[in-house]
Amino acid sequence: MIDPHGRHISYLRVSVTDRCDFRCVYCMAENMSFLPKADVLTLEEIDRLCSTFVGLGVRKLRLTGGEPLVRKNIMTLIRRLSRHLKSGQLDELTLTTNGTQLPKYATELYDCGVKRVNVSCDTLDPERFQKITRWGQLQQVYDGLAAASQAGLKVKINAVALKDVNEHEFDKMIAWCGEKGFDLTLIETMPLGEIDGKRSEQYLPLSVVRSRLRKKWSLTDIDYQTGGPARYMRVEETGQKLGFITPLTHNFCESCNRVRLTCTGTLFMCLGQEDSADLRTALRLSEDDEFLVTAIHEAISRKPKGHDFIIDRNRRAPAVERHMSVTGG
Repeated sequence: MIDPHGRHISYLRVSVTDRCDFRCVYCMAENMSFLPKADVLTLEEIDRLCSTFVGLGVRKLRLTGGEPLVRKNIMTLIRRLSRHLKSGQLDELTLTTNGTQLPKYATELYDCGVKRVNVSCDTLDPERFQKITRWGQLQQVYDGLAAASQAGLKVKINAVALKDVNEHEFDKMIAWCGEKGFDLTLIETMPLGEIDGKRSEQYLPLSVVRSRLRKKWSLTDIDYQTGGPARYMRVEETGQKLGFITPLTHNFCESCNRVRLTCTGTLFMCLGQEDSADLRTALRLSEDDEFLVTAIHEAISRKPKGHDFIIDRNRRAPAVERHMSVTGG
């Protein structure tokens, strides 16, 4: 699949649920209204959609949420999708998780061919963690990380940079990741969906963070790619990789190889645009994939060149109305 701007679409992010056991302040409102279960694709339908994309050239699948591991019988889907790893059609099957369910699933994930996971953790301070997640317990994440490491999964920590919240913790997080053997990626907060509070008070440009970090750490640019939007540096003191995802200060649109599928079968061709395609209807029209393949190609033909996120005090409305939990970022 090639979009109108000559980019090969090889990466599909799939939200398997909009539900989560946390309520992170930058991701959801505290009193979220979740989708009726009848609106959500079955696991069999998600498998069929993913498999169709793999047949069209997608080489990487990332399962997201909400929290993907709270979806009932999620390992049935992951085990089925792992057949594409065995056939060689898929290079990587991975997921982004908050870590709370990893003690239960880490070993089985590894057995299914999942080699690494991204774990969202924005702070190492238990009280601050509870405030950011609204009710999460940091020890749950620590237990999940220990289970992942014991199972053989490589771990990358994802931390959203929040002004006046965790901005003075990044030195500590780099050192901690070095001790644990984890990579770390810092992410700018994005204007997705209505949340409690003002995003202009949360937003911290990573250009500022990088300048601060250079005062303590030796950071070297490296040509390392995971298929996602992060730009990586090596922390010479620890040997670990430090990534920066910068949708505002330096967007990553020129190399965007990704599309995002929601748990209702809606395909978003761009994180920062509202344009979408209804694949659920095409999926259910026939057991044959002809309608579905046509719908996918039509959607890819509408993939825009990029997004333009803005966060400032004069702009209260989000760039798009959907919450981050709809597409998992």
